Amino acid sequence: MGLGLNSLIKRRAPAAELSPAMAAPRAKSLIIVFCTGAISHHDTFDMKPNAPKEIRGEFNPVATSVTGTQICEHLPRLAARAHKYALVRSLSHKDNNHLMSTHHVLTGHLQPGAFFDKVASRDDWPCYAAGCEYLRPRSDGIPSGVNLPTFLMSSPLTWPGQHAGFLGPKYDPWQIVGDPNSSDFRVDALTLSQGIDAGRLNQRRGLLKALDQQTDVASDIGAYRMTEDQRLAFAMLSSGQLSQAFELNREADAVRDRYGRHAFGQSLLLARRLVQAGVPIVQANMGPVQNWDHHQAIFTTLKGRMLTPLDQSVSALLDDLDDSGLLDQTMVMLLGEFGRTPTINKDSGRDHWGPCFTGLFAGAGVLGGNVIGHSDEIGAYPASAAFSPDDIGATVYTALGLDPHAVVHDRINRPVHLNQGKVIEALYGNVSV
Repeated sequence: MGLGLNSLIKRRAPAAELSPAMAAPRAKSLIIVFCTGAISHHDTFDMKPNAPKEIRGEFNPVATSVTGTQICEHLPRLAARAHKYALVRSLSHKDNNHLMSTHHVLTGHLQPGAFFDKVASRDDWPCYAAGCEYLRPRSDGIPSGVNLPTFLMSSPLTWPGQHAGFLGPKYDPWQIVGDPNSSDFRVDALTLSQGIDAGRLNQRRGLLKALDQQTDVASDIGAYRMTEDQRLAFAMLSSGQLSQAFELNREADAVRDRYGRHAFGQSLLLARRLVQAGVPIVQANMGPVQNWDHHQAIFTTLKGRMLTPLDQSVSALLDDLDDSGLLDQTMVMLLGEFGRTPTINKDSGRDHWGPCFTGLFAGAGVLGGNVIGHSDEIGAYPASAAFSPDDIGATVYTALGLDPHAVVHDRINRPVHLNQGKVIEALYGNVSV
């Protein structure tokens, strides 16, 4: 039935064959800071101050801690920490649709059968957390992935790239919906029902185990799956490690203040706590769905309510990880699904633009202070080697010590390679682009 020990062993992927640029996989965890809706590269990390006004926009660049590198004036904290991260300014793909592009960036693969606004389905490619769980399954009650604080959905559209796709719901990451900055934030799934304490939970587990021993569950596919789900549920409920990670009140007020008392800040603080608890991949969506989709009044919106909390929370995350020693083993990745158009539109906004955008990468061996690739004089197209979302995927899996080209099976059991990209080796400093 494909469910025995031998199949589990076969499913475990070997460590990826490492390129010369990567001496060894160093990432135990990945934090994806996802700017859903697509953050403007022109107005953040790839400014064009010498371009015409209709291109350069209203913001000015400022110097960073790295000589010769400039970013937006409204990101002063990140400017002061440019030596801690690398910028890839030549990310590129061919889509301008939110759903298709989100799938591509968050899975490292084109959406199968993609068309405009194709919603999530079980034909989709697995997200990184699902690929990690499939290739490196665990049974300790710690999920391989947690997405927070919102599920990307705007009725009737459900964004693809958020779950395991064709691998099936067994490999889906946890979806946490709720503002971690709220005073009543909690995760009920990790709380025992009223009247049930640890002792009663263990008694029930013992009784269930005794019943399983009298039943040949291995011969019944349904019973086997239920037993596996029950075992995982018991592990989660009996382990305080995961439940305590969600208790943000355990953090000192000064720490919470440093991240910012807003959804951006507390989401990234929670991401750090989950990484400490052993969760390999955490995706923090910076705002509700399409929150960075500024087709109008982009400069007012960015300056008024978007860039300041992002700057504060991401800077605090980098400092926190660095000070605790976790940055050496945690990759941080900040990006959206595409960039924005070079030309400002009639409504003082920028529209969708897949041909060129910027990503920020830090930690787990990434060479800080590095700028990789560059765009043309108006930020429309890469003027150096372009890197696709497939390459992002290859980089993520390889950094985690997983083979990005491992063979998995789709819903009709066809063998396919999980990823077909190439590692962005320049992130590690040994390759110039």
